[in-house]
Amino acid sequence: MSQQVGQDVSQIIKEAADRLRRAGVDTPEHDAKLLLAEACGATLSDIDKAMLMGSPLPLKDGPASGARDADIANAIDATDESTETKDSGNAASPADALERFDAMVARRAKREPLQYIVGHAPFRYLDLEVGPGVFIPRPETETVVQAAIDWIMREKIRPCRVVDLCAGSGAIGLSIVTEISGSEVWAVEWSRTAIQWAERNMRRIFGKQSLAGYNYHLKRADATDMTVLSQLDGTIDVVVTNPPYVPQDDVPAQPEVRDHDPQMALYGGSPDGALIPEQMILRAARLLRSGGALVMEHDISQGGRLVDFARVNGFRDAKTGDDLTGRPRYLFAIKR
Repeated sequence: MSQQVGQDVSQIIKEAADRLRRAGVDTPEHDAKLLLAEACGATLSDIDKAMLMGSPLPLKDGPASGARDADIANAIDATDESTETKDSGNAASPADALERFDAMVARRAKREPLQYIVGHAPFRYLDLEVGPGVFIPRPETETVVQAAIDWIMREKIRPCRVVDLCAGSGAIGLSIVTEISGSEVWAVEWSRTAIQWAERNMRRIFGKQSLAGYNYHLKRADATDMTVLSQLDGTIDVVVTNPPYVPQDDVPAQPEVRDHDPQMALYGGSPDGALIPEQMILRAARLLRSGGALVMEHDISQGGRLVDFARVNGFRDAKTGDDLTGRPRYLFAIKR
């Protein structure tokens, strides 16, 4: 540790990135810089500047990631061993920051998700708290939310009533309710742990946007249950959902996904993974008013099947939309 304290930031990042690269991490330099920023209570820009200028570690006042991790672990009551030995306190000295950094790099080298280590993940305009037991929001789902928002804006629906099925961390519904003024969102999630993360994100976001908080309703329930939110049947403008859809035999190769994302949020309940997505289509068909829209993320192998299923179960104008990499990623359909 004493030797590392005397190194410049570029050398610290290089050594950590080499370690992560040997462990098979896809983006070792980026991850190393982000972890060092968290350990120092700083930003990525601060780390880049220190590397460019040959400056000392950019230590900032306030709680570093260790304090946030400990707070999250207490709130969620996580049992994962990686949350049991969290540090806390401010980035008071280079030695303290580097000790935290070393611990975080060790966790990342074991292929623990970066987002679990730092305790949060960006999603559109939000910064969501995440950790063991909740699905980490992906860029693909940002595309799904954008498709829903684009349709709402084109149709000039004000106010807009939205249901988010399989809410997880709350990423979809919280994005919509904060981005579309006057929208009202009902979010459904079954996992006890995931819904606690969604509640944390509610409190964090609506502490700054209290008015939107009155329009967001989170319910713990099975999204496949046809009676859930039955009082809303026939009144909803848009259903947006990222359900479990991974085929049962298509086990993800990445340890970050395979070993850490909750299986409840991954697998679609059948060999082809389409069982739960089909149940979402059936539930959406009841929730939506005539002319309302369903936007649902799915596996790249499921597009044609789900379009056909939607067409014979109450929808028209069903089509598949692509994600940012050009892969068929979501179903868009209009209720007949």
